[in-house]
Amino acid sequence: MDRRAFFRRGIERATRATVQTANEWANQRAGHWLRPPFALDELEFLLGCTRCDACVEACPHDALFRLPARLGPQVAGTPGLDLLNKGCRLCEDWPCVASCQPGALAFGSDTVEKGPAIENAIDLQVPRPLAVIRINQDRCLPYQGPECGACAESCPVAGALLWASAKPSIDPEFCLGCGLCREACITDPPAITVSAIDRSAAPAD
Repeated sequence: MDRRAFFRRGIERATRATVQTANEWANQRAGHWLRPPFALDELEFLLGCTRCDACVEACPHDALFRLPARLGPQVAGTPGLDLLNKGCRLCEDWPCVASCQPGALAFGSDTVEKGPAIENAIDLQVPRPLAVIRINQDRCLPYQGPECGACAESCPVAGALLWASAKPSIDPEFCLGCGLCREACITDPPAITVSAIDRSAAPAD
């Protein structure tokens, strides 16, 4: 191996290591917030997002917000998904994605090729899950005795919210994590919890 090839290989290895470290950092931090539908992987998203607020303003249901400065300059001003307070409607025309000129939100970046069917969807674009949704049986009324059913008609995804013996359950294979069931829940605090998906173990490209 000549001197030039030796240094080139060294630079390539150093670059890969740097990218991997940055990717791991970004994925670990991403566990503290939720991103809009069709967001790129966290590191690519942070590099692509210009903090223009276009997606936040495009959301007709005010489900997006700007992450605050206290989370650090790397993510401050980037869009987050407020599933703790309101669900994502999985809009037919995905206005948040359509408004993103830099491409930080992009169809095809995380599309589920054979994913669940979204009710009344115009196209077949289905994002990967937005969050992890769970039912706290200690709070959910049907598990304590009284009938409820407040969330029964809230889920737009076929097969995601199941009912057996008048009790709800989530099928993670179909759930997209939109949080509409949590929004419909009448208990205080809601019996349906939302948490970020752990992508920290995802391999770097």
